[in-house]
Amino acid sequence: MRSDAASNKQSLHYVVRSGIAGGVAGCVAKTVVAPLDRVKILFQASNPDFQKYAGTWSGAFRAIAQLYRENGTRSLLQGHSATLLRIFPYAAIKYMAYDQVEYILMPTQESQTNMRRFAAGAISGTFSVLFTYPLELIRVRMAFKTRSSSPNELSIPGTSSAQPNRISFLYAASHIYHEGSSLPPPPSSASAASASTSPLTPPVSARTLFSKFPILKFYRGFSVTMLGMIPYAGTSFLTWGYLRARFLPHSPSPSSSSDSAHHESTPVADLAIGAVSGALAQTVSYPFEVVRRRMQVGGLTQPDRWMHWDETVRAIWAARGWRGFYVGLSIGYLKIVPMTSVSFAVWQWGKRALGV
Repeated sequence: MRSDAASNKQSLHYVVRSGIAGGVAGCVAKTVVAPLDRVKILFQASNPDFQKYAGTWSGAFRAIAQLYRENGTRSLLQGHSATLLRIFPYAAIKYMAYDQVEYILMPTQESQTNMRRFAAGAISGTFSVLFTYPLELIRVRMAFKTRSSSPNELSIPGTSSAQPNRISFLYAASHIYHEGSSLPPPPSSASAASASTSPLTPPVSARTLFSKFPILKFYRGFSVTMLGMIPYAGTSFLTWGYLRARFLPHSPSPSSSSDSAHHESTPVADLAIGAVSGALAQTVSYPFEVVRRRMQVGGLTQPDRWMHWDETVRAIWAARGWRGFYVGLSIGYLKIVPMTSVSFAVWQWGKRALGV
């Protein structure tokens, strides 16, 4: 029988161990799909070296083969160090927050509804993104870089243009912080009016904002990320909770003195339910993810601008129509289904192993 401290979901014992289980689950799941994750980012952000592979199921594997041929195994894991640095706190906060919100909204079996399951997932997902988004942006920039000769090469003002193909976490972070600093200063007030009418001249307010608050450069695409996280995390946890309640037997929870139910799952059941949850969540939220990726790498081509989500949507639509919002979806399924499946299964295993 577990201790009394473990029986209270709001105890420090439960919160810490729930967070550890979630963080480990996120790291294991991300490592499993790291090569697919990198290729998906290249497709979504329209990397010119890999657009020829986009749109087909086999394209993902041909892109992986090209990365391996050009730079070996390290190329498949480029940006993964930043992924692990981000994913542990992200997954820890998400699963820990879900446990707490679920306990507040659905303390008993009778109080469980699909709307509350969706709300619990959405709240936990947005809460985790709020604290870990800068790490996500750095990870995307690291994954986007492919060749030193690429027109979108990462470069820091004052350094040599010849940079190694493999970029570090600190290098990517420094680039984001410095991007736009080598551009001409904002126009004077006398010419500001005429400059603002040119479509090629970035808004003066954006330059001034980035100059005064460089930290904002680490939040490119944040608004659309938050909007996309609501349907993604909400649908994922809704499906997870519904399928467990519908198909898994339940009994009074041995870890709680309340009337809440404990679902008797197995690793196979956790993997299967997690896979379905991930597939549905990916389908619902994918257009938001494409817009987010384009905004995140926007600093490489327009470093002095804050790209708004509406102009990004228009640019994607103008280039490829509605299909542009589903570029890389096939590889998205290949990645998200095993990732979510492993993540949920390892989370449940970790909670059992840690006694929560």
